[in-house]
Amino acid sequence: MGTRHDAALELVLSLHRLLRSLRRAGPTGGLQPTQLILLSQLTEAGPSRVGVLADRVPCSQPTATAAVAELEGAGLVCREPDPTDGRATRVAITDKGTDALLGVAHGEAEALLQRLGSLGTPEAEHVLAAAPLLRRLADTSAHPDRA
Repeated sequence: MGTRHDAALELVLSLHRLLRSLRRAGPTGGLQPTQLILLSQLTEAGPSRVGVLADRVPCSQPTATAAVAELEGAGLVCREPDPTDGRATRVAITDKGTDALLGVAHGEAEALLQRLGSLGTPEAEHVLAAAPLLRRLADTSAHPDRA
């Protein structure tokens, strides 16, 4: 393993650790991690069938079905007819679901800002400046054909 590989591994481990700790520090609104990921996927990709959501999370289809049922019961998602197949339905995020997801994200952002306060200003600015690059990397891996 070379230095570049070691640095990439350290970054991945650090990002996982940071995200876990931010999730614990921020308000979840009573939402489970799988539910948050489903809401996020619906925000990014738009209305989707449960099977597609299960593939994206990733989780089993029964797990996605149960999570969608709970989200639907809370008014955070709704089902709509699939325009390409009249026998199927898609799941769509509601305004209430968008608000819930944004509330969680804002809480995690506040927790991050508090932690950035423990760094010097130049270091904190470097971390924040990495956001567009990390987003590009995330988009590239989500859509390898667009790389």
